[in-house]
Amino acid sequence: MTDTIITVQGRFSSFYPPERATVQLSVGFQGPIREPVFAETVTASSTVRSLLAQQHAPATGPITWWSSDSIQVWSTRPWSQDGAQLPPVFHSRIGFNVKFNDFAVMAEWIEKVAVLDGLTVGAITWALTEARKTAVIAEVRSRAVKDAVAKASVYAQSIGLGSVRAVALADPGMLGDQVGASAGGAPHPMARMMATGSAPELSLTPEDIEVDAVVDARFLAS
Repeated sequence: MTDTIITVQGRFSSFYPPERATVQLSVGFQGPIREPVFAETVTASSTVRSLLAQQHAPATGPITWWSSDSIQVWSTRPWSQDGAQLPPVFHSRIGFNVKFNDFAVMAEWIEKVAVLDGLTVGAITWALTEARKTAVIAEVRSRAVKDAVAKASVYAQSIGLGSVRAVALADPGMLGDQVGASAGGAPHPMARMMATGSAPELSLTPEDIEVDAVVDARFLAS
C-alpha cells in the first residue's frame, strides 16, 4: 500500500509577563531666538541625565540601560491666518530611551521627570530579557511542532490510516507548495513576539508579551 502524504501547519502561542520596559521621552523647546532655545534644551537634558545616573545600574537596575540622541535644532516659518509668512520659530530636541527592570520604580521615576519643563513622555515598550526570550521561543516552536503532529495524526485516523512519520519540517512557505502562506499571500513568521493590545502607548500597566510560532510539516501515513 502506498503511503499517503499529509501536509499540515502547526501553530502555538502563549503569553508571558514582561520583564523589561523601555520608556521613550524627549526634551524640547521652541522660541523666536535660537540660542536660548538651544540652552534650555541642554540644561533640561542635563537634569534628565542626572536623574538617570542616580538609578542606573546595568546588573541590578532599576535602570539597566539608557541612551540619548544628539541634540537636534531646526527652524520653521509659520504662516498667519492672513497668509503672511511669520518670523522663524526655532526648535530643539533631545530624545531618550530608558530601560527599567522594576516597574514600580519606573512609575515613580516617570512622575518625577514628567513635571520638568520641556519634557514629553512617549511610548512604553514591554519586553522579555534576551535569555527568557530565547527560552520561550524554543518552547513555543516545540509546541507548534507537536501541534502539527497531532493535526496530522487526526487527519490520518480520519481516513483509516495509522501512525504518521515526519519527513519534512520547515518555516512557513518553505516546503515549496505555499502551505505556509497566509490569506494575504505573505508567510507567517516562524516565531514572533508582541505586546498584547495595539501600538505601544503610555500605559504604566505591564502588558503581557505574546509569543507565537508557526511551522509547516509533511508526514507519511500508512
